[in-house]
Amino acid sequence: MNSSQLTELLLQSLEHERGGVHVYQTAIKCAVRDDLRSEWMKYLAQTQEHVDSLTEVCEALDLDPFTTTPGTQIVKSLGKALIIAMETALSAGNPQAAQIVAAECVVLAETKDHLDWELIGEAAKALSGDERELLLEAYEKIEDEEDEHLYHTQGWCRELWLESLGLEAQLPPPEEIEDVATAAEAQQAKQDRLARH
Repeated sequence: MNSSQLTELLLQSLEHERGGVHVYQTAIKCAVRDDLRSEWMKYLAQTQEHVDSLTEVCEALDLDPFTTTPGTQIVKSLGKALIIAMETALSAGNPQAAQIVAAECVVLAETKDHLDWELIGEAAKALSGDERELLLEAYEKIEDEEDEHLYHTQGWCRELWLESLGLEAQLPPPEEIEDVATAAEAQQAKQDRLARH
């Protein structure tokens, strides 16, 4: 295990979760649909818990959770870019379009988040002792939530786009209705949707 890269992964993941709090706060402002706003409010609360969990992991591993690296600076810049995109869309005066932009930004943020937690899980399995236990505990607590954030919001994004195109949309999306929690379940929900339409 390359310990310096593990440190980098944890610090970038923590920075990304911190940025995710701001992404969700901005996305909530863009949400037109009450059910989507409620969903994102739930994800905001969970993301705030993820920040706390990763901060605890870093501190337990004697890492300063506020360490800045070139990687964490890039992650922070990407998060800010997503927020700027949503604020720009919101200021354009088309609430439906801003809602779609927000869904796209959440999908982009959650794609990185999902990858980070997948890597943390793999790293945890390669460790031993207290480090392994610490990372596995965080991974097992958070991974399922990350899956939901990504797959459900992908569904929202697709269906909001379809609606905007004047095509038949299923809102809330099937991923939400079926409460998918894995890539396979998300794919099945999408296939079932296509079969129905």
